[in-house]
This record gives sequence, structure tokens and C-alpha cells, in this order.
Amino acid sequence: MPLWENDDDLFSLAHRELFTAVVGDVMDGLGFNHQFLPPHIRPLHPDMVLIGRAMPVLSEDLPADATEEREKPFGLMLEALDDLAPNETYVTAGPSPRMALWGELMSTRAMRLGAAGAVLDGYSRDTRAILGLCFPVFSRGSYAQDIAQRGRVVDFRAPVSVADVTVRPGDIIFGDIDGVLCVPQDAVDEVFARALEKA
Repeated sequence: MPLWENDDDLFSLAHRELFTAVVGDVMDGLGFNHQFLPPHIRPLHPDMVLIGRAMPVLSEDLPADATEEREKPFGLMLEALDDLAPNETYVTAGPSPRMALWGELMSTRAMRLGAAGAVLDGYSRDTRAILGLCFPVFSRGSYAQDIAQRGRVVDFRAPVSVADVTVRPGDIIFGDIDGVLCVPQDAVDEVFARALEKA
């Protein structure tokens, strides 16, 4: 029987009691050996901790001949952002690392929707403003070049690949100063029960 009744309870427990290393070690023991996202994905501030259900978002480079993007410069980005639910984490991957995939306005909107944070296999911008909001953002680092005219969101709430990790809707994303890992939805109870026991 889990020590928690719902996600709010679990996430509160994880914030108080757990860290990514112990959860990762437990997952290794259960045969989930490739669940850490690449080490270049780091918190904007060392104290940031993020835990939430994954809301995967697929981004891509904008094709050179994409004329429709003049009217809709971000593709489905705003629809994906507005679809965030409480305790969800915006997780995006896909485009080349030449643009920022997240910024202050997105952080503000995500906070108002009750989202847990954002994880980007790419860059973020507006760093001082995001730090002022204390909204957990994990990315390759800071880079101000905008996604407009360079990239777009093409799908969301569908699996995405971050290096060799597949992130599916409803998986749990847990990040701290030592990295970001993805706990598959069907393994959540066992992984976190064992991690809490080990901790």
C-alpha cells in the first residue's frame, strides 16, 4: 500500500524526502537502466527541484519553405502551453539547439495553470525573470535567440524522445541539481515506494 493517496501527496513526499540519485539507483535495480535525460539538461538555479507528470511536446526546426508560419509563428506552442494541467511538466524535444524553447511569458502562464515546471532539450531565455518567478526550468542553458522564424511545436500529449529516453504522457519527471529522470507511469508506485524506503 503506497504511503500517498494522490499525486499531491507523492510530490510533497518526494520534495521532502527524495533526490534523483536515490530514485535512479532504485530504477537501476528494477531494470530501468536508461531513464536519466542527458546531463546537459540542467536547472537554471542549483536549488530548483521539479516533480510532475509529463506533458510531452514535440518541436522541430522550421522548414525553409514554411510560409504559413507568418500567421502562426510558433506552430502549436500556445495550444500546448494552454493545455497544461496542475502538476504537469512541459517536456519538449526535437529541434536543433539553435533557439530558445521557453521564456518568461511561458513560465508565467504555466505557473497560473498550476504546472510543475519545464524540461527542455534545448535552451531557455529570460533567465533573470524566470529566476524571479522561482519557476523550475531545466534546459541546456540560457540563449536568447527566439524560436519564432526558426522552429515550431508540431504535436503534444504524444511520446517524445529525449536522447535515448522516451517520455510518455503521464510519466513522472523528477529533476534536481544532479539531473532529470523519467519514471514510467506503470512503475511509479514501486519505484517511489522503494526509493522512500531506501532514503
